[in-house]
Amino acid sequence: MSKVAVVTDSTAYIPAELVEKHHITVVPLILLWGHEAFEDGVDIQPSEFYTRLSGAKVMPTTSQATIPTMQTTFETLIAQGYDVLGIFISSKLSGTIQSAMQAREMMLKGAEKVAIVDSLSTAMAMGFQVLATARAAEAGESLAECVKLAEKAREHIGVYFAVDTLEFLHRGGRIGGAQAFLGSALNIKPILSLVDGRVDSVDKVRTRSKVLDRVVDLVVEKTAGRHPVRLATLHANAEADARALLATASARLNPIETIFSSVSPVIGAHTGPGTVGLAYMAGM
Repeated sequence: MSKVAVVTDSTAYIPAELVEKHHITVVPLILLWGHEAFEDGVDIQPSEFYTRLSGAKVMPTTSQATIPTMQTTFETLIAQGYDVLGIFISSKLSGTIQSAMQAREMMLKGAEKVAIVDSLSTAMAMGFQVLATARAAEAGESLAECVKLAEKAREHIGVYFAVDTLEFLHRGGRIGGAQAFLGSALNIKPILSLVDGRVDSVDKVRTRSKVLDRVVDLVVEKTAGRHPVRLATLHANAEADARALLATASARLNPIETIFSSVSPVIGAHTGPGTVGLAYMAGM
């Protein structure tokens, strides 16, 4: 039986030590800034990105992971004796899944050893899917079993996040159901989630501190009666808020795993600085 290699993309932004520990392969999305192109998390890191963004006159845009990179990744792993499971950012947010599928179609051999799952998510919500599947692969599960687990995990994850402004989501065309909040008073802080793979509005509150409390409340409500719970905070240049959020949520939910993560530059280009969120996996 072939071993299974799990591949994901850079928007999961799984901490590097976990990527290494669980032998996860990460394919970068692309950040485009004027005439420059950066591989997300490779050529540009979050701290550098948000520093540059604060004084930028030209705003960055993003592009999906490339077909050649996907194809090379798949072929390299197959040559090493692996079956391959790719779990990628929601197809409703990026064309990365399409790149993966086209790459598989272009392979001269071994395409049948590549399976692709749409996470219908991103950031550490997708990260939890990836980690669960990678741990199963390490335990010797087959490709078919890993696919089933990834699809099951998709039903047990979620993420709530608060943005300082809807400007970045609106400009990048990823605003989805949060469109209703455009034009709200400046002191309104929207809370968003991913619903069926798209950004949707959940609630709005008036102060930053109330935002963090409300995000925790929403995750507590969503995970009620479902154990075990895993939590990950994520932030775009808002480390103190994210650490406070994770501490508060942990005290209320007693998670078996907690992860502190940044928002990758490609996702940060759409959410903007100051974004903070809480991802979870519950019930598996």
